[in-house]
Amino acid sequence: MAFKKIGVVGCGAMGAGIAQLAVQAGYEVVVSDVDAALLDKGLGRVRGGLEKLVQKGALSAADRDGMLARLSGSVSFGPFEACDLVIEAIFEDLEAKKAVFAQLDGVCGGEAIFASNTSSLSVTAMAASTSRPARFIGMHFFNPPTVMPLVEIIKTIATDPEVVGAAFDVSKALGKTPILAKDNAGFIVNLLLTPFMMDAMRAVGAGVASVEDIDMGMKLGCNHPMGPLMLADFIGLDVLVKGTTRLFEEYADSRYAPPPILKRMVTMGYYGLKSGKGFYDWSNPKLPVPSRLDL
Repeated sequence: MAFKKIGVVGCGAMGAGIAQLAVQAGYEVVVSDVDAALLDKGLGRVRGGLEKLVQKGALSAADRDGMLARLSGSVSFGPFEACDLVIEAIFEDLEAKKAVFAQLDGVCGGEAIFASNTSSLSVTAMAASTSRPARFIGMHFFNPPTVMPLVEIIKTIATDPEVVGAAFDVSKALGKTPILAKDNAGFIVNLLLTPFMMDAMRAVGAGVASVEDIDMGMKLGCNHPMGPLMLADFIGLDVLVKGTTRLFEEYADSRYAPPPILKRMVTMGYYGLKSGKGFYDWSNPKLPVPSRLDL
């Protein structure tokens, strides 16, 4: 199954990264966002990402210009009519995603494949809300998508095997390594990663050790690139509360329950890097300072 034109819904950090990968791989790409200002900002992210490659000598100016010529943007879904694959990359809200796919369903051809970049929501619920559950799949890219090499491919009980194969092929064309998971909460990575991060938070809350020493222990003792608490700040503590709550609801396993320290921090507006404060003080993002959390 050969793709020629890929649509990307949502042009934030994830959507822009996916769009950049697609134009670099030779596809024609159309991206959309809810208004012109957000769309222009997202297209600027793609242009900026390609320009960095030019400055590093990894891409010629001519190749950059050729890639940008294959990129277009729209605040409506009209241009998605000719897409072979549409990847949704908006915020993690099931009803909002279902609304997007309902609109796309009325625009895109019957052979088009729909994919969601969700990290935690039910792919089955999204697929069932469309007229093409057999041609619906999850494609979970990791942040930042231009750097992280993995894509989780999530199939439902209705997904056509041909669609699974096509998702693997396009992931490889984008320079990624795909792995296959069924549509269970957390898929593979978050299913295993979430208890690890929640245990680190419980250790802080119980006074086992400081934020700095817990993260240093996991970095140096397990050769991780960063500790679980810093990783949580990068993901977003508010995002983690929602994700862990869904995992706990599905599995009824206390390992997935958001610990009190996490809920208190989110209530106080400590979301991590994006809010400037979490398990670290991010006043200077290049030199984060571990927070003292006497909770």
